[in-house]
Amino acid sequence: MTADRRKSGPVTSPGRRLLRLGGLVGRVGVSVAAERTLGLLRSGPVAEAKRLENLIKNALRITETLGEMKGAAMKVGQMLSLQEGWLPPEVAEILRRLQREAPRVPPEVMRYEVEGSLQAPIDELFGEFDERAFAAASIGQVHAARLADGRRVAVKIQYPAIREIVIADLKNLERLFRSLFAMVFDADFEPLWEEMRDRLLEELDYDHEAENMRIMRDLHEDVPEIVIPKVIDSRSTDRVLTMEFLAGIAPRDAVSDRYDQDLRNRWGRVLFEFQIRGLFQHRMLHADPNFANFSFLEDGRMVVYDFGSVKRIPDKLASCYSALLRSVIDGRPEEVPEILRALGATRGDGSAVEFELLEPYLNLLADIFGRDSEYRFGEDPDVYEKIMQAGMDNWTQATDLRFPQDVILVDRSLAGHFGNLMRLGARGPWTQIVERYIE
Repeated sequence: MTADRRKSGPVTSPGRRLLRLGGLVGRVGVSVAAERTLGLLRSGPVAEAKRLENLIKNALRITETLGEMKGAAMKVGQMLSLQEGWLPPEVAEILRRLQREAPRVPPEVMRYEVEGSLQAPIDELFGEFDERAFAAASIGQVHAARLADGRRVAVKIQYPAIREIVIADLKNLERLFRSLFAMVFDADFEPLWEEMRDRLLEELDYDHEAENMRIMRDLHEDVPEIVIPKVIDSRSTDRVLTMEFLAGIAPRDAVSDRYDQDLRNRWGRVLFEFQIRGLFQHRMLHADPNFANFSFLEDGRMVVYDFGSVKRIPDKLASCYSALLRSVIDGRPEEVPEILRALGATRGDGSAVEFELLEPYLNLLADIFGRDSEYRFGEDPDVYEKIMQAGMDNWTQATDLRFPQDVILVDRSLAGHFGNLMRLGARGPWTQIVERYIE
């Protein structure tokens, strides 16, 4: 019976997974190369239409392959999907499927995992247990259940053999990304990879996630607008995490016309301050900006899920981010290169990054934080195009930049939430909020 159930789970062989990943990279690479060649023969609207068609095809390939593979491969795909602002809307929507439409594992397999981890039949563990998952992600899926006393709970269960899958993926992904990285950047890949690897491995330990949830609940005890589920210790292990069931308005509904803009502004402010508070006050940052990790309540509160990726913020990092924002708010952007150098973000020879390279991004920050009036995310519909164009214009001068590994998850989280606030169209006094924390 065990063998049959295992067959229903994801592919665990490192060799087979490498072939899938390698095949995906090869197909996408050939497609991109062909598009570049044909692009030289096209111009105007025809070229743009064909480019978008090619992007959509590749997004579908990535979504299908990484979604089926789960593990670290799918996690990387989800991280790519968070950069939706850099992508055409049609492509971003396809990649968002990795956040909300991950293929489910058959119910008998997940039942086996629960019973094996908690060492008891599922009927003894729960008064009710819905075998249909209501959410699925890269390393596990979530089922609704009830305890014997009637309390509703959510049970997060790791996929079978997921640790072997992630370890296999990490070896394969390191090999692939090291090669791709070397083609573009003349920088040390190792610190960047170590941070990603260590954080992904942390997400495999549900005991670690449960402890993150307890700490974050305590830290937000006096912050009524943030709601964090309580861990049910007696039904949790390192592979099964049971928590109180807290339902809310899903992000895709929260950004719709069902809710007025004033309420979306409130949600945006709560989300923004949650991040700023974590970075500067609590020094514990919820570092997975997947919008599906949040839901919203009609009274303006926000429910936060998934604490597998929580970044402890070193004092030096918080101080440098504080100094960077202060220089932008006060209209002294010329100080930023030296602030970044103190942080460890430099040229390969240790010199400061040139101001001209940073200026397009500092102009964006100044537009948000350098004004006394409120700013609405999405106010400039072309902001992402401008950022992307700046990156394309300057990429040849940015190939030898060095970044401290601590900034990777922080920047990923802040950039991801920039996109979330754009989707909410949130307007708020962001400068005043930030100043309360960086003083």
